[in-house]
This record gives sequence, structure tokens and C-alpha cells, in this order.
Amino acid sequence: MKFQPAVLSVLTWLSAAIGLHASDKPTLTLAYEAPHWLVIHGEHFPGKDIRINYLEAYCRPGSTDTDWRAHTVIPHTAAVISLSDDKQTLKLRDTVADGVIVEHTITATDDEITFAITAHNPTVTPSEAHWAQPCIRLGDFTGFTAKGQAPEDYLPKCFIFLDSKLTRMNAIQPWAKEARYIPGQVWCPKNVPRTDVNPRPLSPLVPSNGLIGCFSIDDKLIFAAAFEPYQELFQGVARCLHSDFRIGGLKPGETKQVKGKIYIVPNDVDALMARYAKDFPEQQGK
Repeated sequence: MKFQPAVLSVLTWLSAAIGLHASDKPTLTLAYEAPHWLVIHGEHFPGKDIRINYLEAYCRPGSTDTDWRAHTVIPHTAAVISLSDDKQTLKLRDTVADGVIVEHTITATDDEITFAITAHNPTVTPSEAHWAQPCIRLGDFTGFTAKGQAPEDYLPKCFIFLDSKLTRMNAIQPWAKEARYIPGQVWCPKNVPRTDVNPRPLSPLVPSNGLIGCFSIDDKLIFAAAFEPYQELFQGVARCLHSDFRIGGLKPGETKQVKGKIYIVPNDVDALMARYAKDFPEQQGK
């Protein structure tokens, strides 16, 4: 069957249009850079890359008022096991200095990253790995990148939930200002000892849930992160946000599971919260 030139022209135009549409579809991909940088890439969001120090540290308890390097941090090494050809599935293995092995399967889709984490203690000694820090750098996403500016300049773009309401960080009162290390801000959930969090200023306010996030520079997108179980929410000094996940220590031979999500979605808070409620039913009403 032969098509007339006019029909062929229309078909060519449609194919080109469909191809353009497919290439414009938001898609997230993953990369990894030594020693432990996870990079989320998306052509559709400001900066195009979100860098995560993954993981910045595995941490001992009793950390709120002790020396970070000398006491809290447990050294670890990270290794890439595999990265899929489409750059959407990354597998990592962390070896913690006390012998604990942590396997990470990180999966990207069009608008979210899923974390499936398994921590196992194959030794005969209990592990003090109680929590871990993914440090998510969001200066480019929020539009605050100039050197020399205050590291808290991005706070009007950032949020947590207090009294079940999205609350921008620049509006949070009181704002704690005293700690072993300043500035920054830590929010501790009810089930975690307040002696076991980051040694930055600890807020007296308790978050309503484990979701922390920010709006893009143009307010078109929301970035948000959550882990379960979680140790703390944290605003740090590298224009970073943390939903730090909880391990709670590991007995000899013990294995524990952690799950996490990063959302990079259109600016629709109600839609985000519906997804979050479905993904993290354990954190609703906490």
C-alpha cells in the first residue's frame, strides 16, 4: 500500500511530534561519584543535578552533645555493585568499620527515587550504628548558589510539617540557636531519644511527620524526602536538607530494613501528601 506525499508528510510530522514529546517527558536518572556522591539528574528541574552525600555518615547514639568526628561517626567505605544501562537502578554496598554490611537498591522513575536498604550485622559483636545521614544539597534547586551568602538564605523555600500543616522554615518559631555546632536546625520525632541526634541546634518542636522538602526557584516543582524509620529531620549548613534514617543498632546476626523516597513533583501539595500517605502509612498521625 502506497501513501500519497501529503499523507507521508503528515506521518513524518506526527512521528517527529511524538518523538519530541517523549524526549520532553520528565525522567530521572542516577549516577554515582566516589567516595560517596549520589547524583540525581533531570533535564526538567533547576540545576539539572541534585547531589547527595550518600551516605555522609553512620552514627552512634549519644550524639547530640558530643564531638562529631571523635565520637559519633563510624567510618565506612562504599562500593558500586551495579548501575543499569538506563541509569535508573543503582546498587551500592557500604561496609561499616564495625563489620556491618548495608545494601542499597536505589531506583529512579519519572518523578521519584525509591530506596530499599538492608543493614546486616554478620559479626559476633553488637553494632552501634544507630542512624545514618543522606545529605541532600539543594542550593541549585532553590536558586541559592552564590558563594559568600548566608547558608540559611534558602530557608523561605524549605518546609517541614508542624501541627499537620506545611510550615516554611523561615516562619518557624522558636528557632533554636545554641548547640555544640551552629547554625542549622534539628527536629526530633517523639520516638527517638533527644540525646541521639545531630549536634546542631535542637528545636523544641516535634514534626508532625517524616517529610521534609523545598520548592524550586520558580515554584513549579516540589522536592521532598522521607525515610522509614527516621531518626531526625535536619536543616544543615551546605544548603542541605536531611531525612536521616534510623537503624537503632544491630545485634549479632541481626538484619533490619529501611525504606525511603525522594519526590520531585509538580507544585501540588495535596497530591504530594496523598502519595506520601500511601507510601508511608507508618508516619501518618505521628
